[in-house]
Amino acid sequence: MSESPTGRPAGESSAGPKQIPHIVAIANQKGGVGKTTTAINLATALADRSLRVLLIDLDPQGNASTGLGISYANRSNGSYALIADACDPADVACSTMIPSLWLVPADNELAGAEIELVDRERREFRLRDALLPEAASLPYDIILIDCPPSLGLLTLNALIAAQSVLVPLQCEFFALEGVSQLIRTVERVRRAFNPTLLLQGMVLTMFDRRNNLSELVAADARSFFGTQVFETVIPRNIRISEAQSHGKPASLYDPRSSGALAYDRLAEELLERLAKRAPAA
Repeated sequence: MSESPTGRPAGESSAGPKQIPHIVAIANQKGGVGKTTTAINLATALADRSLRVLLIDLDPQGNASTGLGISYANRSNGSYALIADACDPADVACSTMIPSLWLVPADNELAGAEIELVDRERREFRLRDALLPEAASLPYDIILIDCPPSLGLLTLNALIAAQSVLVPLQCEFFALEGVSQLIRTVERVRRAFNPTLLLQGMVLTMFDRRNNLSELVAADARSFFGTQVFETVIPRNIRISEAQSHGKPASLYDPRSSGALAYDRLAEELLERLAKRAPAA
């Protein structure tokens, strides 16, 4: 049986207090870097290890919801209700085709959330206020948040609610420049709102070994950020794109594809990192 990030087997009860799920924000203000693809496939790979996973689609585009087969017609309540109304996460989470993976979909009202939240009290803490009071009773081992491609109020809510940030980094020329801005934002959030927030690391995406630029960007990232860059590299793989068009994660569409296998390795590496940072029992 797989272990939770706390070291206890997933699903195993304990006589002591229930472990609060670890919350990871998957963020990059630049679009098209594989952020949502990473959210979908990493969540699936974690669930495949018998971990109880909740994925919150906080991107108004709703691609994570579509990529898990949840149509717009089936998104009556979702992440907007979670933020705007501070409702119980269990009331807006829906099951998916993957056992032990649940999704809070991006409902239609989420597109106007940033404007509406401007005048709300504790506007930066709406997601934290919805998740953390219920955290001890939430039936999940880990929560992933798919952030929008911006550094606006929705992303800020995710960073304040999370314990760590995972940054997909596309292997292209301007990638490092964008990540530097995001890291500065993470540092400001840590100082002002969430002192426990950690940079979990960066994962290289859309890596093409036939392209010298991919090799150069990867080398530069590892030279600059060192061990903050995950060892696992996500290749550019057509099967990942095909899977999304069918509303499935890559591991269900083609489990032997290089993309599915890479996300499986990323899940293992993420759990190893979480276990090292987990406080001793």
